[in-house]
This record gives sequence, structure tokens and C-alpha cells, in this order.
Amino acid sequence: MNDNKKLPLVLAITGATGVIYGVEMLRVLRELGQETHLILSEAAGMNLGIETEYSIEDVKAMASVVYNNKDVGAAVASGSFRTRGMIVAPCTIKTLSAIANSFTTNLVIRAADVTLKERRPLVLMVRETPLHKGHLELMTRVADYGGIILPPMPAFYHRPQTVMDIVHQSLGKALDQVGIEHQLFERWTGKDRGRHSDKGRQ
Repeated sequence: MNDNKKLPLVLAITGATGVIYGVEMLRVLRELGQETHLILSEAAGMNLGIETEYSIEDVKAMASVVYNNKDVGAAVASGSFRTRGMIVAPCTIKTLSAIANSFTTNLVIRAADVTLKERRPLVLMVRETPLHKGHLELMTRVADYGGIILPPMPAFYHRPQTVMDIVHQSLGKALDQVGIEHQLFERWTGKDRGRHSDKGRQ
């Protein structure tokens, strides 16, 4: 059980705004040599054309393995298929709700449910604002089941200079949760106070 770092990571991209989080996650993981198993929802495919210059085929080409979201018999639908965890980036409220209720109508939800039942890290980068009480209750339920709610909330202590710097900080936080080493942002050490006043991007 010490070879978890060699196991594939499941990445799902759903139709929330912020699809660049999933696309850039794939690119970063490929650069890091991490095997990725991708599930792209139908709405995510539509959002690619709205928010980015990437085609569906461009995104699929970045993954090690790609599954059809309707294929509930795929490898990642079974707990016997070992992975290091799963990240949903971005995660719609609809997907959050289905996961919270084990309503496994597609492969994204089934793979997430498997991740929870096998006690593997499940990271949901929920993208919605403002949030009403129902949204918060769904998040609480998933957290009670062992899931990690990680909305892409930017930090600014590392003095981001571009939108991609902001994206990378949230992706780095997600990768931390599944134990993947990266250099996507400068970490706070406690010794940094006052250091950034005359510096650009770290």
C-alpha cells in the first residue's frame, strides 16, 4: 500500500463556470507525470467553447484515459479499481447534490460515490455564488461522508500577477489534498511578512 503515488488520479470536469480549472489541472498533471483518468460531462464540453479556446478533443488528448460519462460500467465505477482519489474541477451544484444523495445516474457521480465508499480523497471544487442554505447543507453532508469541499477561493499573499497565477493557487490546494507534489504557488512560511512589497511574481 506504499505505492499510492503510482496510482491514477480520477479527474472530472463538469459544467460549472470555471472550466479552465479542470483543463489546467490536466495540463499540470501531465507535466508532473501523473496518470489521469478523465470524465468530461456533457455540459463541460459545451462550456469549453464558451469560456476557452480548447476543443473537447484538445482536452481529452491531455488525459491518460478518457471515459464516456454515460459508461457506468467503466473501470473507475468499481472500488476494486485502485486510484489515489478524485478531483471534480469545477463541480456544479447539481453534481454536488447527486453525490450528497448517492444518486449515481452517470459516471462522474458513480466514480465520486466509489471514492467516498473506498475512503479515498474526494475533492470537490464547487463553483457557485452566492450560496443558499440548501447548497451549504449539501456541502455539509458530503463533508460528513468524508469528502473535501474546496471552492476555488483565491489567496493573495503570494502576489498573483495573472489570472493563471490565481487558478494555479486553487489547483495547488486541490493537489495537496491528494498528495501530489507541485510548485504551483509560493507557500507561506511565516517568514514572508513584508518581503513582497518590492517583489513581483514569486
